[in-house]
Amino acid sequence: MALQRIYLFTLALVWGCMASSSSQQTAVAPPQDLQITDPGLLGSLDIEWKPPPNVQTFNECTVKYKFEYRNTGDREWKVIFTRKLKFRVGFDLSRTAEVKVQTLLEGRCTNDVEVQSEWIYATFQVPLQGKLESEVQNFHCIYHDWEYLKCTWQPGLLAPRGVHYGLYYWYEGLDHAEQCDDYIQDHGINIGCMLQNLSQAEYKDLSICVNGSAAATLLRPLYATLRLHNLAKPSPPKQLVVSTSASEELRVVWSPPGGETPPQCLEYEVQLAEEQGKAKAAWASVSTQMETAFTIARVNQSRISCVRVRGRTNNFCADQGFWSEWTQECFSVSREEDKQLFILIPVILSLSSSLIIFMLIGQCKKRTPLEKATHMSVGC
Repeated sequence: MALQRIYLFTLALVWGCMASSSSQQTAVAPPQDLQITDPGLLGSLDIEWKPPPNVQTFNECTVKYKFEYRNTGDREWKVIFTRKLKFRVGFDLSRTAEVKVQTLLEGRCTNDVEVQSEWIYATFQVPLQGKLESEVQNFHCIYHDWEYLKCTWQPGLLAPRGVHYGLYYWYEGLDHAEQCDDYIQDHGINIGCMLQNLSQAEYKDLSICVNGSAAATLLRPLYATLRLHNLAKPSPPKQLVVSTSASEELRVVWSPPGGETPPQCLEYEVQLAEEQGKAKAAWASVSTQMETAFTIARVNQSRISCVRVRGRTNNFCADQGFWSEWTQECFSVSREEDKQLFILIPVILSLSSSLIIFMLIGQCKKRTPLEKATHMSVGC
């Protein structure tokens, strides 16, 4: 019994030593010299780090990095797994940029178990000028028909008279930030911008800055990062046609809108309105679909109805989007009792005519011979 205890104690001691040795061998240090630099691209910052000092000792393992970033105030971190040592990602420069990186080690040297290092952190904040109330208000952008971007804003609350606003933009593929060359003005003040030829910026971060200048006054710039496909607004569907089939069903057919909107990226909403006497017709949604046709069953038809259709980018091509304006068409559908009445009217007219003829013939037969002689020349 004593020998068995000694054997078990020795076995546990050896296992503990091996585990300790294995733990020491698989420990990995975090990356080094995490830095954030601003290349002047309106919010796209360069993040760079160096490998851990002992990375050369792990020849039988794969070294990767888990890189996370966000702006101060965001609830969630954006995560990237990579073997690279440098990334360029977009931030809102009006808030502090936060990044963190850790080393991930996995392979034969760790018995195929992933080993994680401690995190290293870094932050970046551009010097903010002017008061928050001097920043432009109600900044809003729409990507019309996937052809042009229209952005509008209003002057800041503390903006003085004679303020001059400029919009600058950048996306991956441009060498440097560029300025808008087609402004929308109100009383000589820039309150919007039209940007054309942005197809190369689709499905990329589009960095925007709206900056203002005025004599002896510092104005705070506005920074925004946009995704064009999430701002798309198509034109209304075209050629809306309502027809009746042989089975007396109503078939509504339309064509995709014009412009550069990809037809496969569209979904449509169909609404119907039924006559309600003198009350205003109430619209009711009956379908949201990707097809460009819809059938209304006979039992759901009313005497006078209207149908309207609109479109937007579907969730296969974007996370969100703007609905187009409505395309509307009104039509008339006869009820069954109207059809029966339509059939009865000719029958009634025919019977009435026959009755009148019979009455005239009867009147002629009742006339006396003298009356006949008197009216011989007239006839009956």
